[in-house]
Amino acid sequence: MNTSHPIDACRGPATAEHVALSSGELAAKLAALAHPTRLEIVSRIAGLGPCCCKDVVACVGFAQSTVSQHLKVLVDAGLLSFANKGQRSCYELNHEALAEVAAVITRFAEACCVPQLKDQ
Repeated sequence: MNTSHPIDACRGPATAEHVALSSGELAAKLAALAHPTRLEIVSRIAGLGPCCCKDVVACVGFAQSTVSQHLKVLVDAGLLSFANKGQRSCYELNHEALAEVAAVITRFAEACCVPQLKDQ
């Protein structure tokens, strides 16, 4: 199994500037984000701040069971944090995890795509 970092192929050996995400971790986070409903949920939680499942349900208009399944995927990927508050489940964005994903994608695009664009 190849565990090299996804931008290594474009940039060479890993350096200290790389975010500490393995290829598998990055793939799991991107897979969690690769669904329109989960993107909508992340966007809504970003706007609402910490909230419970019923708040997300009210915003996205899907059944509570559907929203709960999507929330679980986002929590499992580390993109949301979860805490029980009495009988309520509270969800909050993991800003650090989302920033890591953004940083890796930005470096990937800069390393692999920008030089090709400059040549055109």
